[in-house]
Amino acid sequence: MPLYMDVHHLGEVSLDDVAKAHEADLATQAGYGVNYMSYWVDEAQGTVFCLVDAPDAEAANSVHREAHGLVADEIHEVRAGA
Repeated sequence: MPLYMDVHHLGEVSLDDVAKAHEADLATQAGYGVNYMSYWVDEAQGTVFCLVDAPDAEAANSVHREAHGLVADEIHEVRAGA
């Protein structure tokens, strides 16, 4: 399955709020065949990055849409390096 890094430009954001949104993603993802693996938060820039294993970019964004409504501004297909 492809691996994606999505990017959210949220403005003001806290690590606690993102943790809650991630928990909502985990509770929703199975219905879409998606696995949200990890996330990173740049609180100073208001940017969130999510690493997700998904059949396609739309499935990944559908989880966000249903779980909390904060869809990604960008989604990039990525491959892991050594």
